[in-house]
Amino acid sequence: MATIEEFSDDPKFTIKSVSSQTGIRPVTLRAWERRYELLTPHRSENHYRLYSERDVAILLWVKNQVDGNVPISQAVANLHQRTKVGNWPESMPIAPSRKADIPVIPITQLVNDLFAAFLKHREDLAGDLLRQAQQMYELPQFLFDVVSPVLVKIGDAWYNGEINIATEHFASAYIRGKLLSVLQSYPVRRNSGYVLIGGAPTEMHEISGIMMSIMLRSKGYRVEYLGPDVPLDDLVDYASYEHPDLVILTAMMESAALELRTMSEKLAKIRKVPMFGYGGRAFVVKPDLQKKVAGVFLGKSMAEGLEVVDSLMNQRLGIGEKASTR
Repeated sequence: MATIEEFSDDPKFTIKSVSSQTGIRPVTLRAWERRYELLTPHRSENHYRLYSERDVAILLWVKNQVDGNVPISQAVANLHQRTKVGNWPESMPIAPSRKADIPVIPITQLVNDLFAAFLKHREDLAGDLLRQAQQMYELPQFLFDVVSPVLVKIGDAWYNGEINIATEHFASAYIRGKLLSVLQSYPVRRNSGYVLIGGAPTEMHEISGIMMSIMLRSKGYRVEYLGPDVPLDDLVDYASYEHPDLVILTAMMESAALELRTMSEKLAKIRKVPMFGYGGRAFVVKPDLQKKVAGVFLGKSMAEGLEVVDSLMNQRLGIGEKASTR
């Protein structure tokens, strides 16, 4: 049987692929790297982890040790002790194939290929590319580094007169449908932090709200996405008997942002007052709008917004209860 050293050290597997091959969750992989310095994976041009066949073989060997009741710290120490003197262990019988199961397509190429598919109204090709992206990359990469840039390119092309409105609508509607499918693929957890998300009154853009909903569901929160143009009075009435922990409304346009000026006041009148957060491009482009809307501004980016939501929910639920939702 081959030793682990004989496997290629060329980086080609994403953390999602490695997790699938080894049965080790991405969060565990990152913890083993951080706490025990088990591996130092290569970083791609976008700073994402890429693993080699040798890395996968190492993980399978260590996992076999841990499954045999050897503490992870001891298993890693034993491995480092052996490799230091050139005594590499033999690979496990289920060591990885020497061919990557899913070729990693660079994110920039994926974005350009998707953009081209939408320009040609090639729904079949766009669907294949999005499926490949989901297989190759973790959820944040898929949403923020693939889907978002494609939408930006489409929007810029329309604004600059390079494509017609039919193409922009086609691409936006298709991506919206795909994102809703991703959202609905996550289970609805009844006994976890409860968040309502929608668009401010008159706000018809909804991609950012759907993305936020997906990310929060993936974190274990109970999330209801209410769609665009949500009437405030109806939403407050709904919140009065559903008792969400947090209400989030987004606004891309200044007029929609100004509609939120009375939201905190309206929510304060119900028996169990939820927290209120807001975000969107309007508040980034015109920061003065933040002074006109009471509540918590969720930040200039989706990543910042997710951190703020985690902090708010941690305060609302308490650390122990919050952790149980993960």
